[in-house]
Amino acid sequence: MIDRIRRFFEEAWSELKKVAWPTRTQVRNLTILVFVISGVTGLYISALDWVFSEAVRIVSTNLG
Repeated sequence: MIDRIRRFFEEAWSELKKVAWPTRTQVRNLTILVFVISGVTGLYISALDWVFSEAVRIVSTNLG
């Protein structure tokens, strides 16, 4: 049992050595990109929410 656990961690460590880790600059740039895309998506969803809310308000006002 201990041998299986040891082999697992040795193989996991071996695989981690093969990973192409991003540079600090790449991490920063991709993080900024995620924030920008999230902000734009949030604005888009907010705009659609406002449009549909107004449409429902107009329809409900005219029906009532």
